[in-house]
Amino acid sequence: MLTEIISAVFLSPIGPVRVEASLRGIRSVAFCKGGEEGDLLHPWLRDGVRELKEYFAGERKCFTSLALVMQGTDFQQAVWEAAMTIPYGETVTYGELACSVGKKDAARAVGSALKVNPLLLIVPCHRVVPARGGVGEYGAGSERKRWLLSLEQSSFVV
Repeated sequence: MLTEIISAVFLSPIGPVRVEASLRGIRSVAFCKGGEEGDLLHPWLRDGVRELKEYFAGERKCFTSLALVMQGTDFQQAVWEAAMTIPYGETVTYGELACSVGKKDAARAVGSALKVNPLLLIVPCHRVVPARGGVGEYGAGSERKRWLLSLEQSSFVV
């Protein structure tokens, strides 16, 4: 029985990715500097790593079958859940995402919520861009954000 946090690391085309799980599900996905491959016998990790690898291979457009543990304020969780509705290959602005959670003047607060997103890729904060154009900021680096957007849509102009 899983009573603590376990993790696995796999190599993506843009760097190592760590997936962490608890008894309740996947609690963290983040780019990292490396680490042990980890125990993929546990279903949370096995399924999470498999789906993320499929995403990087261009074979998966959404993550619907994973048990997720999203810990944050009510506002952060609302923003993360709204971000999960952004279709693969599309982008929205911070302001548009703010409107979708009922806070039309909270674009900066939306950016702050996305900055602490614990489930990179699964909660696709890379699909949120500035209204002024370009890719904007990304916790894992703007080059990775640009790469992810390019994977999802060949017509994204930076």
